[in-house]
Amino acid sequence: MYRRSAEAVLGRVVQRVDAPDAYYIKGGVSPAQLAEVLVGRTVTGTERIGKLLLLDLDHERHALGLRFGMSGRIVVDENAVIETLQYSSGRDDPAWDRFALHFESPGGTLRINDPRRLGGVELAPDVTKLGVDLFQATPAAVRDHVVSSSVALKARLLDQRSIAGIGNLLADEILWRAGLDPARPANSLTVAETERLSRHIRSVARQMLAKGGSHMGRLQPARERRGRCPRDQTELERRTIGGRTSYSCPLHQV
Repeated sequence: MYRRSAEAVLGRVVQRVDAPDAYYIKGGVSPAQLAEVLVGRTVTGTERIGKLLLLDLDHERHALGLRFGMSGRIVVDENAVIETLQYSSGRDDPAWDRFALHFESPGGTLRINDPRRLGGVELAPDVTKLGVDLFQATPAAVRDHVVSSSVALKARLLDQRSIAGIGNLLADEILWRAGLDPARPANSLTVAETERLSRHIRSVARQMLAKGGSHMGRLQPARERRGRCPRDQTELERRTIGGRTSYSCPLHQV
């Protein structure tokens, strides 16, 4: 979704860079150094690997990586493809603009508005640290990158070095639909369960993208204390797994 929005700036030349929040610029590069590289460069393409959006530039060594966290939104030419995020604010406060590209004629901007500062911008990010993209999570990829570990299944799904692009809400939704306990060891999955998990990773990702985000899942309204499973009305179990609050059904997730 954010990638499609960013495609509107293809072919545009960067005229000015606004980076008022130095904390938001990652990778040991200062805002001034980042601007020095970007100004005068043309956006030639877009890519997405997991949660990382890449803007390709007409530069032999550099691409610009954008991460949004749970609270960052991309706004292109003052159009926001997502107006409100579950864990953010519905306001578009200019004080929350952490980064912006301003373009030469015909003009326009691409900016990141992020009240909680959970995202970041990085020049030439190391994409080799990311695992297979969730849309390419075939049974073989899940077997090699998830089921090869003895850690908790949900923790493995959240590890971006394993499967890139799965966050907390999406992991809970996937495992709820797949009927798998998030706390069980990943390497305990059978061949059939591995294939089922692979199928649900890709199908849930497609559905949430079409609906506007991972907060649109069927489990989401019940993710609260004493919430009940939408499938069988069993009270959900609330645990911390992989450092994140997790909700699962003790009846059908085994």
